[in-house]
Amino acid sequence: MESAKLDAIDCKILEVLQRDGRISNVDLAAEVQLSAPQCFRRVRALEERGVVRGYRALVQPAALDLGVTAFVSVNIAAEAFERVRDIEGLLRDQPEVLEIHTVSGDCDYLLKVVARDLRSLSQLLTDRLMQIKGVADVRSMVCLEEVKAPAALPVR
Repeated sequence: MESAKLDAIDCKILEVLQRDGRISNVDLAAEVQLSAPQCFRRVRALEERGVVRGYRALVQPAALDLGVTAFVSVNIAAEAFERVRDIEGLLRDQPEVLEIHTVSGDCDYLLKVVARDLRSLSQLLTDRLMQIKGVADVRSMVCLEEVKAPAALPVR
């Protein structure tokens, strides 16, 4: 998506929605100083343009018995690059893989994954990720502590 043309009201709406995605339209309208119908139209337009990608609950991993977070670097074998989109699909299909980023530097992809414990992480890496045809190398870094949780994007 290209950079969206956003005015000051759009930016304020985005700030509020990132802070509280469950805010009622009436409360949102009051906070951004619009009428409820105007606010509803603005939010709908932001959604339709793809600026707002969706709404979701942020669940505490420990509540789901997911005690380990790790960052995993993945390298693709040179001869497998013609299958790179298929490999990405296989990585995306792993429910423990929360994020996948193509990166520059020493690896091709950086993944954020969760697991119940270190044994489960080891099984994910060894029995699933390393078994994907075309994956040449997998390395992991276990997160010891989350210092800053996923945050709202800065709105200009």
